[in-house]
Parts: sequence; C-alpha cells; structure tokens
Amino acid sequence: MTEKKSSGPLAGIKVLELGTLIAGPFCSRMLAEFGAEVIKVEAPDGGDPIRQWRVLKDGTSLWWYVQSRNKKSITLNMKDARAQEIARKLALEADIIIENYRPGVLEKWGVGYEDLKKINPATIMVRLSGYGQSGPMKDQPGFGAIGESMGGMRYVSGHPDRPPVRIGVSIGDSLAALHGVIGALMALRHRDVTGGRWNGKSGGECVAGQGQMVDVALYEAVFNMMESLVPEYDFAGVVRSRTGGALPGIVPSNTYTTREGENIVIAGNGDAIFRRLMLAIGREDMANDPQIARNEGRVARAQEIDDAIQAWCRTQSIDEALTILKAADVPVGKIYSVRDMMADPQFLARNMFEQHAFKDGTPIKLPAITPKFSETPGETKWLGPELGEHTAEVLHGLGYADEQIAALRRDKVI
Repeated sequence: MTEKKSSGPLAGIKVLELGTLIAGPFCSRMLAEFGAEVIKVEAPDGGDPIRQWRVLKDGTSLWWYVQSRNKKSITLNMKDARAQEIARKLALEADIIIENYRPGVLEKWGVGYEDLKKINPATIMVRLSGYGQSGPMKDQPGFGAIGESMGGMRYVSGHPDRPPVRIGVSIGDSLAALHGVIGALMALRHRDVTGGRWNGKSGGECVAGQGQMVDVALYEAVFNMMESLVPEYDFAGVVRSRTGGALPGIVPSNTYTTREGENIVIAGNGDAIFRRLMLAIGREDMANDPQIARNEGRVARAQEIDDAIQAWCRTQSIDEALTILKAADVPVGKIYSVRDMMADPQFLARNMFEQHAFKDGTPIKLPAITPKFSETPGETKWLGPELGEHTAEVLHGLGYADEQIAALRRDKVI
C-alpha cells in the first residue's frame, strides 16, 4: 500500500475491503472519510454490483460515488492463485480487513482470519454476514431485509391492522456497518494498548499488539437496537407489535395530519412538555387533569389524547402548527423529503451538503461527512473511483514491476 499522507483522525491507518454492496463497503466508507487509506478489491468483470444500482450517470450509480468516496479500487480475479497471493500481501499490510462474504469464502482463498493470524497476530478482521460466523444458519445467505425481519425491526414497523413494512433505506445493512466501524476502532485501540505494530515484513519479528476478529451479524446489529424488547417479554410477557406512527408506552408521540393533508410529528411525552402542548392547543382541561399528568396515566388514555391533538392539527396548516408549537417549546417537526432538506436553514448552516464535480465537469452534491470533528474532520478527497483505477499504483506499492503487472493484466488476473 502507498504511504500517501492524509488528514483525519485515522490518517496512517490502512484498510483492505473485501466485499460488495452495502454492509462491508459502508463500514470501510466511514473509515475512508476520516483519513484511513482504503483499498477496495473488486472483480474485474463489472466490479461491485452497487455500481449499477438506482440512478445512473454514464452507466455508473450515483450511490457508488458516495459509497466509495476516498477509496482506491483495484481489480483481482480471486479465483486465480496469483490474485489470492496479492490479496494476502495486502491483508498482511493492512491494519484492518473488512469483508462481507459468506463464511468460508475467505478461507477458500487462503485469506481467512486464522490464516492471517498465524503470520500476523495483530490482524484485525471485521466480518459482516447475515448470521455471523457460527451457529446453524451461518452458511445461509442473509441480506439486510432478512436481518431486519429476524432482528425484530420489521415486526414492530407499520400499522397494527396491516402487514409489517420496511423502512425506506437499507437500515439493516447500515446498522451492521456501524457496528463494524465501532468494532474495528475498539479492536484497533486494544491492539495498540497491548503492543506496537507488526513490522509488515515477511518473516520479520512481530512487535504488534493483539489483533482479533470482529464478528458482526446483520440480524444481531438490528436486534441490538430493539430497546427493552427482551426484558418486557421475559418479565411481563409483553410482545411489542406495530403501533403506526406512535411510540409504544410513551404518550403522546405520534404523527398527525394538518389541514392540507401534510404530516407533522409531535413529541409531547415529557410531563412538563405535555402540559405546554395541551395549553398550546386549547385543551386546558387536559393540561390540568391530574390523571394524565404523568406518562403512566397518559398511556391508559393514549387514544383520547391522540384524538385531541389530531382534532387541533386538522384546523391548522403545517406552518401554523409548527409556529404555535415551537413557541410553546414543544418538540415538533415536519417530515422532510430530500427537497425539504436541501432548502432547510439548519441543514445549510451545518454544511450538510458538499459540492463536487464529475471528471467531465458536471456538478454534483453529496451528503457531507458526519460526525463533525472540531480538530480532525473528515473530508471527501475524491468521488468513488473507476473500476480498477488504482490497480497499478497499489501493485507498484507491493513491489510489482511494470512487466509483472502487464502479465497479470494479460492473463486477466487483474
């Protein structure tokens, strides 16, 4: 890998990405955004399928340009032993390896965790899969939708009189990716406090700390978000189900419809907030009712309270409702479309959109990088690369000569 200096809190960290689509690539995307050098391995015949997903420009997905910003793309035909050897060299130089193949695929290629750990005990490998690296389901294909279902999210999403719905983004994959980032950084911390770094030379002395495998299952990442689901069932036999726009057991917190049919979210579930909300909508009787002054009393009369709020909202435009409730210091908000976001003063004040350009000069906005750091912020150095754009550069960094690279290209290894 190259030693090109970069900014960000992860400057100097080297990451090898062996994966496609969402979970693994999103995990390494965040590391790349904050300064890590990320080498993404793609198949020569088309690369990561996400290159062709959703809205395209000149045959390449706009999603790709976000998902793979700051990454270097190399192509390797992993069915070839020479490609596997290149991947092994890259893996042994990397601080973190991120992969989201089915369990066993990396082992077949000779770059599994145990294979690498024998040579470099400091190896950190983040493994994202549908069901994890163990258990009776580990070899089954597991996409984000399955993880969301098995992890409990789909069961509680939607209205009680209709089938469960999905959230409109790949939330299961994204949650797994975030768990992968957290796991990678914790493993990196552990490695660095238990020793130094491996010197990276074949046959050389290992002076590194202790590496480890971070095993992220999609369904478990979703399951980890499910709040008090387990103790409620174990202790009280409660099976939480779908409640539409309401937050179960916390009243009032729901979606309401205004005069023109627009939707607004109102969260008046704090005791003091509830009183202010009731006064703001002209329901002094409810504001002064001791039976619903606290949440446990409001839960018993949730429908009555929601009906009162909905009746008031029907008399207001969305702007009128927002103005009145904000003046009363009640948490309230409209449900934003992307059009709303890109014109919103808060988004703009926080610089949540970055202006970039494609290689042909066409302008394009990307979402800005989060979270925001005061001293070492992330940055977009370049948009998602062309397929194999950095293959020669990376191989040169491994010591391959031009004629060797030409031979590999001729044999379709790269």
